[in-house]
Amino acid sequence: MARQRRRRPAVGGTLVLDADGVTKAAANDPRVQAFLTSARNRDARVVVSAITLADVVRGGRRDVSVHRVLSRVSQVPVTTAIARTAGELLGATRLDDATIDAVVAATAMSEPRPVVILTSDPDDLGRLTSTDRSIAVRKV
Repeated sequence: MARQRRRRPAVGGTLVLDADGVTKAAANDPRVQAFLTSARNRDARVVVSAITLADVVRGGRRDVSVHRVLSRVSQVPVTTAIARTAGELLGATRLDDATIDAVVAATAMSEPRPVVILTSDPDDLGRLTSTDRSIAVRKV
């Protein structure tokens, strides 16, 4: 009798949190926590674009839980290459009012594959990353 091979889960990759992903992680949202646990179990990087901090940090008590999340993830700076890619994505998709989403998408494109982006509004990020099949956008 032939022995059946067990399929091993994908190892590595990247989980990208946008502002809503960070906010929901800070609020211990069960769906986001499940993504974070899965990422940890497969040794995936969990990242946030530095531009996301402008969306989530407000200088108040609410920031305590946000800083807890940020201390556990990698913060990716907005480099010239990422900024240029974001601009090109905006031009290609004609989403001129989605600059922060474009930077998040460009950040995702610079990360190890496969990539999952967590967001509460997947429409713009889905359009911005539509040419890269190794990036999945998930609503949380």
